Amino acid sequence: MAAMILLGLVFAGSIGMLLYRNAEYKEGEEAYAEAETLVQLPDLTDLPAPVVETESPENGTEQAVYVDPYADALRNMDFTALREVNSDVLGWITIPGTAVSYPLLQGTDNQYYLKHTWKKWSSAVGAIFLECQNSRDMSDFNTVVYGHRMNNGSMFASLKYYKKQSYWSAHPYVYITNDYGSHRYEIFAAYEVSTAGKTYQIGFSGDETKQVFLGYCMEQSVIDTGITPTVHDKILTLSTCTGNGHSTRWVVQAMLKGGAPSDAAEEAEQSGEDGTTPAVEPAQAPAAAAEEIPASGEESAQKDNVPADEEEPVENEAEEGGEMESAPSAENGDASSADEETNTD
Repeated sequence: MAAMILLGLVFAGSIGMLLYRNAEYKEGEEAYAEAETLVQLPDLTDLPAPVVETESPENGTEQAVYVDPYADALRNMDFTALREVNSDVLGWITIPGTAVSYPLLQGTDNQYYLKHTWKKWSSAVGAIFLECQNSRDMSDFNTVVYGHRMNNGSMFASLKYYKKQSYWSAHPYVYITNDYGSHRYEIFAAYEVSTAGKTYQIGFSGDETKQVFLGYCMEQSVIDTGITPTVHDKILTLSTCTGNGHSTRWVVQAMLKGGAPSDAAEEAEQSGEDGTTPAVEPAQAPAAAAEEIPASGEESAQKDNVPADEEEPVENEAEEGGEMESAPSAENGDASSADEETNTD
């Protein structure tokens, strides 16, 4: 009899936790849907992919021009309404054709937005956020962005599909949009990395250390994109968990290749003003990468346009009520493993 009562209590507790998680995830979905409305997010669904076209000016010399409908559609997004809610909003991150389309934030540490939405609501969904030690204007050689890998397909869950060459071919671009326009990054690598690996390095002493970093990234990549960044490029590192334990992360890396300036940036350039975002001092903190949080319900492969033969089963490596570890430290430009853990409850 006692055993039956115990089983009943365990079952009731599990149901209660499931209901709580469902409510939390629904609240998170509503928060991000509101963000899309406030920012008047343009619809990229039917836009053609960027292409190189040839123009023949009056002098007769043909010139290659990169036509980017995505950047053109995104370049004039207005973040005023979002910043009235939260001044930590930097802009917006988008990977066309996937579920990745969220406000991009930066806090004073790398813990807060692991467990708070862009509206600062407490939630396991968290937010997509910039490494606190990176420059706010994303001018560093390597800029790191963290996000949860949710089992319902939200946040950075889509990144796991980049282990497939065909998925990269269908979704090769990342766009970061801010007050000065939309910036196109072209994905060149995807791989699993140790939290103590070079990937999270922020500070570089010169071109030689940058080249070592790039060589490491290219060697680790499980996809062959044919894209080779140089020490003069700007690298974007998107980081999420792997589900293979607390000591590894899954990263997708891209290099800045172009985009479209906003009307305000063009006007500033024409008037001789500086058209760049002011940088902020790097925050003191150990950096934290986002850990996977299990979700109820099936992941929507269709939302990410995953080819039928690449759909993956829903993974549930982490247990409900589990813990989320602190992340690799980027202090002084070196990545190291952090031992402190932060409870998600």
